Amino acid sequence: MMRRDVDLQRANTLGLPCRAEHFLASDDLAEIRAALRQAKDHDWSLTVLGGGSNLVLYPQLPGLVLQPTFSDFRLEEVGGGEVLAHVGAGRDWPSLVVALAECGLWGTENLALIPGHAGAAPIQNIGAYGVELADVLEEVHLLDREGQERQLHRDECAFGYRDSIFKHELKNRVVITRLVLRLSRHATPRLDYGDLASRVASVSPRALDVVDAVSAIRREKLPDPRHVGNAGSFFKNPVVAADKAQQLLERYPQMPHFPLAEGGVKLAAGWLIDQCGLKGVRDGHVGVHDRQALVLVHHGGGSAEELLALAAHVSASVQERFGVALDREPRLMGKPET
Repeated sequence: MMRRDVDLQRANTLGLPCRAEHFLASDDLAEIRAALRQAKDHDWSLTVLGGGSNLVLYPQLPGLVLQPTFSDFRLEEVGGGEVLAHVGAGRDWPSLVVALAECGLWGTENLALIPGHAGAAPIQNIGAYGVELADVLEEVHLLDREGQERQLHRDECAFGYRDSIFKHELKNRVVITRLVLRLSRHATPRLDYGDLASRVASVSPRALDVVDAVSAIRREKLPDPRHVGNAGSFFKNPVVAADKAQQLLERYPQMPHFPLAEGGVKLAAGWLIDQCGLKGVRDGHVGVHDRQALVLVHHGGGSAEELLALAAHVSASVQERFGVALDREPRLMGKPET
């Protein structure tokens, strides 16, 4: 049932104050279609909310806020050791990764413990430890603003680094209802990123072993949003031209850097921020996490404006010292109080 003036402070992992003008959480396609028709009739804007884990919310979300809660998943054997996992958009992503690994399926294990719902994963093209969602996604099922069902193959999603068609042409125009993931029963561990290989003790690991190792690393480095408000990585790792990277390496030979096959060099945003002396800095109700400078935290009682002001200060500091621009990773939604 649609509700009015709904408090969303507990529905976003930063814990920022926010109220939705109209809100519907549902796993009923007919009910969602009816809400979309009502939004069209009243010319309401549309915001789709998942687990609220990669968002910065202003105090007001006007129009209609929809939260699909389809949480089922089923497996379809397609031969050759390949399996299609059909996953509802409202399924909790961390628990899904564990469930798939327990079924002996490979493909999502490096994406363990990324908070949020499955339906939000294609929007950001979530990624970690050398793997992105685009590597395993087969297709996305969605409803458009008219309530019509559509399917997009992964090749139609315009995936990039933390980017997709859902942040551009289809922004606020569709409701993702289901994902289809192409997974494998054949062991395909990807352990070449960071210290992941040293964390997996077995020479023939199970997918669940990799899930456990990735989860342990993330717990060591990243704050639990249940205890400290945060949206995970706040900045994308910047990609610079090879000559710019070489200039920086001459000044900072210890700088982490990752040459990309398609050209350019990816830098570690957390390292750049740390070198500016900002790790652990607190400014009123917000701050930079003391173990991972890539994460901005909300200690409670703050606002989106405070957080964005801190982010601007961090970005300016990195720009001034290294000549490298940082881009925000979480999406900004809603509008400031008037």
